[in-house]
Amino acid sequence: MSPSCPCGSGSLLIECCGRYHGGTPAPSAEQLMRSRYSAYVLGLIDYLVATTLPAQQSALDRGAMAAWSAQSTWLGLQVESSEVLGGQPEHAFVTFVARWHDGQGEHAQQERSAFVQNAGHWYFIDPGVPLNTGRNDPCPCASGQKFKKCCAGFF
Repeated sequence: MSPSCPCGSGSLLIECCGRYHGGTPAPSAEQLMRSRYSAYVLGLIDYLVATTLPAQQSALDRGAMAAWSAQSTWLGLQVESSEVLGGQPEHAFVTFVARWHDGQGEHAQQERSAFVQNAGHWYFIDPGVPLNTGRNDPCPCASGQKFKKCCAGFF
């Protein structure tokens, strides 16, 4: 029998985030965020990288991500809100609290994360990974729009 999903949905992992980890695109920004939390719990670093905005993937510190994942005891996720902004491409914000315990004690992080959808896939926009993009350059989300008209407000 499949274990419960770490995202807190109450569903089995295989019926919830496990299918997204297996390659099915998450249908919403909230589902992608939940599946990313579950990926940290399960140590699925390749999934975390693949679901980050492609223009940011090469700058991610895979080693640090893997260490944080492995050295933490994940205590839970609470989604506070999910806000779809619409537009082309579609953008969204998900506000959540993630809790974990590590060698320094127990932690809770509230975050309002930004997401963008492109070609049927949602991607996390990592505000900690700078982009070398000017306002009039093509947007790194590959929308075909200028950065200032697309994702600039999310960095």
